[in-house]
This record gives sequence, C-alpha cells and structure tokens, in this order.
Amino acid sequence: MSSTTAKIPATKARKRTNLDQLVLSLVGYITLTLLAIFCIIPFLLVISASLSEESSIIEKGFQLIPSTFSTEAYSLLFKYPADMLRAYGVTITVTVVGTALGLFLTSMTAYVLSRRDFEWRGRFSFYFFFTTLFSGGLVPSYLLIINFLHLKDTLLVLILPMLLNVFYIIVMKSFMSSIPDAITESAKIDGAGDFRIFLQLIIPLSKPALATIGLFIALAYWNDWYNALLYISKSELMPLQYYLYKMLGNMDGMRKAMMASGAVVNSDLPTESLKMAMTIVATGPILFAYPFIQKYFVQGLTIGAVKG
Repeated sequence: MSSTTAKIPATKARKRTNLDQLVLSLVGYITLTLLAIFCIIPFLLVISASLSEESSIIEKGFQLIPSTFSTEAYSLLFKYPADMLRAYGVTITVTVVGTALGLFLTSMTAYVLSRRDFEWRGRFSFYFFFTTLFSGGLVPSYLLIINFLHLKDTLLVLILPMLLNVFYIIVMKSFMSSIPDAITESAKIDGAGDFRIFLQLIIPLSKPALATIGLFIALAYWNDWYNALLYISKSELMPLQYYLYKMLGNMDGMRKAMMASGAVVNSDLPTESLKMAMTIVATGPILFAYPFIQKYFVQGLTIGAVKG
C-alpha cells in the first residue's frame, strides 16, 4: 500500500515536469517564429522594392507585394555585364584567398598562444591586445602601403590589410585552450612535431571555431569597399562593393547635375529600386553559402561564449 502511495506523487511530478517542458517549448517556438518573421519581412521588402517601379515607391512607399512589377533596376545594374562579372570575380578571388590565408594564420597564432609550454605566451598576448587599443592611424597605413610596400592597384592590397584580426585570434585561442593537453602529449610521444600536430590534430578538432571565424572573415572581405576606395584606381581591379558604390554615386551625381541645370528629372529613373537591387546582388551569394556552415557557426559561437 505504501509503495503504491509513493508512486502517485512521482507520477504527478513527472506529468508536471512534462507539462512545464511542453509550455516552455511552445513559448520558445512561438518567440523564435515571431523573431524569424521580423527578420524576414525587411528582406522581403527589399526584394519587393527592387522589383517595383520607381514611381510606385515614391507614391505608395515600400510594399511586400509590388503594385507595379518592373525589372528596370536590374536591367540598369547589369547594363554592362562584363564589368559586373569582373567585379564579382575580383570579390570572389579576394574573399576565397583572404579567408583561407586569414584562417590559417589566425589558427596558427591562436594555437601558439594557447600552448601552456610556450614561455613568451603572455608577452605576445599583450602585444596583440595592445594593437586593439592603439594604432598608427590612416595616414601612416596609407604611406606604408603606397610608398614602402608599393601595393597600390594590386589584389594584395585588398587582402593584406584585413588578414589578421585580434578578436578572432582571441576567440580561436579560447577554443583551442579547451582541447585536452593529453592529445598533443600523446602525439609528441609518438614522434609528431608541432606543425604536424597542428595540421592533423588541432585543425580537425577546431572545425566549429574555424567555420565561425571563417564566416566572419569572409563577410569582412566580401563587404569591403574602403580599401578599394583608398588603393584601387584601375577599373579591372574593383571589387563588387566598390563597383556598386561607384555606380550609385554616378546615378546620384547625374540626378543632381540635372536638377542644377534646371532639367526635368525623370521620376521613373530607378534610384531607390536600384539601391534595393544592389542589396540583393551584394548579399545573395552570402545568403546561399550560410546554410551550409550554419551548424558549425552556431556550435562555434556557443563554445566561444562558454569558454571566453
């Protein structure tokens, strides 16, 4: 009788726990769904505006469904397809090469700083951290790249300035510090050197962190236009973002010149819709690439947050 009586509260407790978990899951899913909708709606507005006539945007504003469908913005954007493809090629090349080199150097630096047997680990960590507080500024950097390194109008000038980021080194170091020392010690007993340990053991175990940092580095290279503004004057070396920036600047300049001369500005000239079309063209490839590394991205952020 007593055992039967004891089972009743236990059964009620389990039911209560299951009910609490169900309510928590329901609230969580509803909240995440609403947040996802709030994130998707602005992007849908951008797509709709890029496919709308300029006059419709001026009269009715941005709408989820275009009232008057038009592809004039994309036609203007791809008026010179060879230039657009060349800009895409430059951006893809810089992003791929810069991300690969940046990941390799960042992970090597983080691995050295995470090694407890490295005597000067604290000094080098202070040196890297010091650069986040003080820098030479724009003028010394410009003089270094132009007068001493002679990198003007080269692809290297789009890669080297953004090759290392101290914040990424710190995140990667935090992740690698969580790898047990027994792994590297057993590899050393088997006769493996430091570089072999790094390539064959540390790199495979650091895939979540590498995917996270790699996405950040790739986004930085993909969205960079400032270095091209400073150091690139040849049209064949312009990356996508700078090419779109110049196109938009030429469009605004043309409108201002027409207004200054007293000419009638055509309201159908796509300005707002062109900006939205540029947004789609610039972000499209990244949106397609993100789902393939989303799993590693989320895992890397979680581990970095716990260990940081």
